[in-house]
Amino acid sequence: MTPEQDPLDSLFDPRSVAVVGASANPEKWGYWLASGALAGRGRRAVHLVNRRGGALDGVPFLPDLGALPSAPEQVVVAVPPPQVRAVVAEGLAAGARCFTVITSGGADAEAEQALASLIRGHGARLLGPNCMGVVDTTSDLRLSWGDFPAGQFGLVSQSGNLALEIGRLLARAGQGFSRFVSLGNQRDIDATDALLALVRHEPTRVIAAYVEDFRDGRRLGRALAAAHAAGKPVLLLTVGGSAASGRAAASHTGALVSARATVAAVCRDAGAVLLDTAGEVVDVAACLLAARGRAASHPAAGNRAAGAARVGAAAPPRRAAADTGPSHPPASRPRTAILADSGGQGALAADACAARGLDVPPFSAATAATVAAHLPPGAGCANPVDLAGAGEADLATYAQLTRALLTSGEADAVILTGYFGDYATANPAQAARETEVARELADAATASGRLLLVHTMARDTPALAVLRQRGVPVYERIEQAATALSGLARVRTAQLRPPLPTPPPSPHRAPDGDYETTRDLLCSYGLTFPAAEFVHTADEAAAAALRVGYPLALKAMGLAHKTEAGGVALGLADESALRGAFARMTAATGAHRYAVEAMATPPYAVELIAGVRRDPAFGPVLMAGIGGVRAELLADTALALAPLTPDHARDLLLSLRHAPLLTGWRGAPPVDLDAAAAALCALARAAAEHPELTDIEINPLLVHPGGAVALDAAAVLGQSSLRAPRLRAQCVEHQPDDQE
Repeated sequence: MTPEQDPLDSLFDPRSVAVVGASANPEKWGYWLASGALAGRGRRAVHLVNRRGGALDGVPFLPDLGALPSAPEQVVVAVPPPQVRAVVAEGLAAGARCFTVITSGGADAEAEQALASLIRGHGARLLGPNCMGVVDTTSDLRLSWGDFPAGQFGLVSQSGNLALEIGRLLARAGQGFSRFVSLGNQRDIDATDALLALVRHEPTRVIAAYVEDFRDGRRLGRALAAAHAAGKPVLLLTVGGSAASGRAAASHTGALVSARATVAAVCRDAGAVLLDTAGEVVDVAACLLAARGRAASHPAAGNRAAGAARVGAAAPPRRAAADTGPSHPPASRPRTAILADSGGQGALAADACAARGLDVPPFSAATAATVAAHLPPGAGCANPVDLAGAGEADLATYAQLTRALLTSGEADAVILTGYFGDYATANPAQAARETEVARELADAATASGRLLLVHTMARDTPALAVLRQRGVPVYERIEQAATALSGLARVRTAQLRPPLPTPPPSPHRAPDGDYETTRDLLCSYGLTFPAAEFVHTADEAAAAALRVGYPLALKAMGLAHKTEAGGVALGLADESALRGAFARMTAATGAHRYAVEAMATPPYAVELIAGVRRDPAFGPVLMAGIGGVRAELLADTALALAPLTPDHARDLLLSLRHAPLLTGWRGAPPVDLDAAAAALCALARAAAEHPELTDIEINPLLVHPGGAVALDAAAVLGQSSLRAPRLRAQCVEHQPDDQE
């Protein structure tokens, strides 16, 4: 491969293609693959193989790959599963460099892995098995079922039918595909490989992906960040929104970290946009393509967009503990101007925008006066603008007001919502004039360099066709327009934080996940716990209390949720209270081991929960949130891949809904955010260096103006973990006025 060649050129732009299993029957896959391949024969050699003979479009079917006049660079395999391996072996012998296997590659996963190993062993690549093929409209390669309109949209998908749905929606929106890759079972070429190929592909401007199996999730996260850095953000669809796995019984962390929440965190930190439906993908893609077009035609707008995309690229300076501001400037919400045919539509549009994080600010007196000059007396001149029939009286009003709002300097985008585009339906005589105004609207958007979105009750009319052709997104429902604009805002305000390298495993393995050994482990990473001793009897507890000091806490060991089980007693002031609590706790829990621990009651403290759960695809995932006994009730959490930087940890805390509790609520002093962030980083590194732990959790982590102290901890050990000597570390009693 020369330096200029793409590693997947054999997949997307092969010099020759052979379709094995070609058919002349339009009802069969072999027909679509063969006819699609023949559509590109002006660019490459195309060979059709079917041992039964026949022909398609004047091209005869050859009996096998050995009968080809030259080596095929890519072989498309559409034969019954039992024949796949033989066809692949034949193709390798003929010199093929890439195989797209439509059918299943074997009876089970092991057989498919063996097929992939065979192909890779010869230096070739495999797409599939069990995939729908590949399309590259820029290289005239169409090796799939269905129609794929040409455009600038690249798609990677594990679902073939979803790709067909997206194709229909793209065509309706006046958009199309640059490339489509059906991943199938990902035995070799996976989602990350395909995404990186789309990043390298200049004609692809927007990328979408539907992924169920993330394989190496951290590698995928780095690919998402690379796409964003290249100006090609990824719109991601996935599954996994269900609640926690069975580990929820062992830790709060398991209940608060779902698969989808992990993917959402990776997308946030990689500049990708996680969406819910195929329709949302197309809506946001149309908006992104329009914004890119505006930036290309108006350099000033392009510079603004590029500047927004670079927010957070440089690490901010570290702040003092008393500084309660965020560690980066808060992402400004895009200012949206709404121009509506009625007050009701304008109000609903404003609500839809606000619900999606967009700002609909009031206009200045000057802009309101400019708007009023085009409207009848009494019309709404604020934001949203109520046309109050002015558009019906003169269609030119739509263009005049849209231009005024786009150039006002008070809006980053304008949404025109209502009836425009449908006048010709009711009155064909207005078709020419409405189409002319549509051109004026597009001209205004292009000249301003700002984004115009149109929501209309019409569907396919001449005026809407003009808007789509000129790169103005058109939507049938106002929530589509608001979602699209919100997706664009998320892309432009993203702060890239690709996954940090995972540190090598520690040579000291955790022997178990009980409180004593977990706190020993965490103390060795710099976390602070109150002084404690571990006992078995009431007499041992009384003796330990003299050394620890009253008041103190008594905790029963071996319980997943101590409070609910009656396994925690706090504020015990003397030996009598301690012995009474010990007796009650023994009767309630049957525990055989207890912790006698000093009380930590610093003023103005806030309880957090912090945990790390090991995800099979993404590795250790840190969760931080509002903690204590209300952790699962409030479910106010933020996630990030572990390990992470202190600035990232700080920003996670500030992203919580209850973050004002940390920054000074109702006159309380702010907590030490730097100490809280350092505690999160220490926990994250401990988990990353101890892969034998599937979960590790601190609840609560008490953060206060003087620092942070962990009051309880637990871990879940994986089944394959090995026993090792316990880690011991000195844990000192926490004092309220300490400055850790």
